[in-house]
Amino acid sequence: MTGVYEYALGDEADDLHPKVRDRYGLGPEDAYATVGRGVMDITRGTLALPVLYAMPLRNLLFPESGTEIPFSVTTAGFRDPAGYEALTTRREFDFDGRVRRFDSLTVWDAERERLFDFLGTGGHVVSELHPRVEDGALVVEGGKQWTRVGGRYLPTPGPLAVDVTVRDRYDEGDECFYVTATVESGLAGHVLGYRGSFTQEQREMEVVPDDLKPTTGIDPLPP
Repeated sequence: MTGVYEYALGDEADDLHPKVRDRYGLGPEDAYATVGRGVMDITRGTLALPVLYAMPLRNLLFPESGTEIPFSVTTAGFRDPAGYEALTTRREFDFDGRVRRFDSLTVWDAERERLFDFLGTGGHVVSELHPRVEDGALVVEGGKQWTRVGGRYLPTPGPLAVDVTVRDRYDEGDECFYVTATVESGLAGHVLGYRGSFTQEQREMEVVPDDLKPTTGIDPLPP
């Protein structure tokens, strides 16, 4: 593991299942991407629907829900023009031909030893990330949040912030990954969640294409 999550986890990275460690360990020097394919069960809350309908325009969250939704995830590591090490992740959910994307760019702040997620196209929603290891699985929770406007970071007021938790583990018996993700709001309750499994393969990728870099110009990072 040589990517952004190793820096955040430190010695705790040694406790990850080797498959999970490889999945999140992509760095700028790796000439390949990982591509996972599987199915997800997706839930969403009612009170958050008005906001969810607007989010697909920026490849953030989405209003659809369902069971056994075809899913793919592509992950690659690269170095941002400002020098930051980054991990890009594209998730796609196929609702009977209507494909919804959820993009994120995970960036390591070496100076202050912090991990950030820039969410959606343009990265206008930014969250601090706090990863840990539980029984070989990677568990990631969100922290401070901002709205990024013209290079400025506007702190998200407490009542408007959301609680995000992602758990990614590998099952030896089934030979696949299992992921659970939830987004909860103190005001609206359950916002969105997905749970499912996928298998993964490597794809040669010496240069990460621009369409897999949803956010640029991230310098400076949040305060």
